[in-house]
Amino acid sequence: MIFISLLILIVAIAIPSIRMNLSPNLFIRLTAIIFLYAAGLSFNSLYIQSIESGLGIYSGLFHVTVTSQLIDIFIYITGALILTAWPIFNKHLLKNSYKNNLILESDKLSSVNNPATEYSLIVIFSSLGSSLLLSSSDFISMYLSLELQSFGVYILATLYRDSESATAAGLKYFLLGGLSSCVILLGIALIYSYSGITNFESLYTLSSSIHAFSFNIPVSLGIKLGIIFIFLGLLFKIAAAPLHNWAPDVYDNSPTIVTIWLTIMPKISIIFLLFEMINGLNLATSLEVFEIVNFIPVFFLNFAKYKIVEIKYLLLLSALFSLIIGTVVGLSQIRIKRLLAYSTISHVGFILIALAINSASSIEALYFYIIQYSLTNLNVFLILLAFGYVINKNNLINNNLINSDINFISQLKGQFFHNPILSLSLTICLFSMAGVPPLIGFFSKYYVLYSAIDSQHYFMAIVAILTSVISASYYIKIIRVLHTEEKNTNSNTTESNELVLTNFHSFLISSLTLGILLFLIKPTIILNSVQLLSILLFDTNYISWITI
Repeated sequence: MIFISLLILIVAIAIPSIRMNLSPNLFIRLTAIIFLYAAGLSFNSLYIQSIESGLGIYSGLFHVTVTSQLIDIFIYITGALILTAWPIFNKHLLKNSYKNNLILESDKLSSVNNPATEYSLIVIFSSLGSSLLLSSSDFISMYLSLELQSFGVYILATLYRDSESATAAGLKYFLLGGLSSCVILLGIALIYSYSGITNFESLYTLSSSIHAFSFNIPVSLGIKLGIIFIFLGLLFKIAAAPLHNWAPDVYDNSPTIVTIWLTIMPKISIIFLLFEMINGLNLATSLEVFEIVNFIPVFFLNFAKYKIVEIKYLLLLSALFSLIIGTVVGLSQIRIKRLLAYSTISHVGFILIALAINSASSIEALYFYIIQYSLTNLNVFLILLAFGYVINKNNLINNNLINSDINFISQLKGQFFHNPILSLSLTICLFSMAGVPPLIGFFSKYYVLYSAIDSQHYFMAIVAILTSVISASYYIKIIRVLHTEEKNTNSNTTESNELVLTNFHSFLISSLTLGILLFLIKPTIILNSVQLLSILLFDTNYISWITI
């Protein structure tokens, strides 16, 4: 569905007669509808009986399961919500441009040179890569899907070609992202050179035979190095410390509408890929017989069985660095997107703790944490975009696209007195990110900490608690600036800060804010869902093992 829609949109842009009659906003809305329709198709496919045991397609390159389909639904819906932030920008811009006669009639109708059109096409490319990555069952398909997703976000970072900062961010992202891809490719090459196989199930069969007859030890060592390189490359792409240095610069220099996508979408697919790998590793340690289970990288089972690779400690070490660096370095930030970048690194630390533990309770915590992380970050950036439209209205009127973003925390000073509802919404989101009860962010951190203590990872739990308390200070710093009254305010300032949002943008911000605030009143919707996913993941494989 996504691929066919992408081809149709490309053909529509290439035909002049169609291109001149399509507005850029129409492409954005069509893309959002495509995502929603694709989510509906993924939901309908859950009723196919063979999906329950996994369905191999394209000669084993991809393996579709219930879990991968459910994550696809979440990715598509989140992508559709992100796209809603752009039409307000264009509507507000074009309205003022028409009024002031700043653009020609031909430019009003042209959709080729407008960033909105390129944005809609590139996010489809990136989402297609994310969807394929979740179902990959071969190193070749995994690498190509990862690169399809990555090249999309590289281009998004340089979407505003007239901005030097955006161009520098995209170039840095491309170079360092290419380095991480080379590390992953090196790991794949090592595994292939020692085994001659790239398919996960075939590698599982080979490795089990090697260890059953206890010969060819160098093969195991080569595969071990390959797995370590693959995990390091994936940790680099989700900005886990100490492989995080690219993230603050890229997030800060990219336009806010692009930063939303970079912060949420690529991380979801890679984190769940890591999750399925780690789940296979830990599950094998409790199985006495080898079974091909319903996870993508089944060949990892045998490696954990014989203690060849202890990925758990690699993830715990990365989680420790992420929690400390994301908290300590974030305290000194004065640019709001850099601060949110270090906040993301800290959140990745909590996610990696749940990944490393990989018990039934930690998997529930992992699902729940990613859901609340995505929704909270989406709401924060939607609010920052709205503040950018308000504070930098003059730049919009002068047809200046680049300077409409909020860059410094000080730019939010006194906004509570001009836009109290929007300021309160941002305050609620920041308190949730800090883990203040009874907001949804508190419960997500609580479940991760509970699973860590339950698994006797007391040191990681103590570090997570301390860093969570310390990180609350830089969220409070933003809240203090919001509620600090500006000096020498006058009526002209108040008038220039009048807020004008589209109905859907306002509805989305209010809905997400109420969901964060009132989660305690009706928590069963999300909690029951993540519990069912965890039961589906663990009990299905346990039952299949018992029946053998």
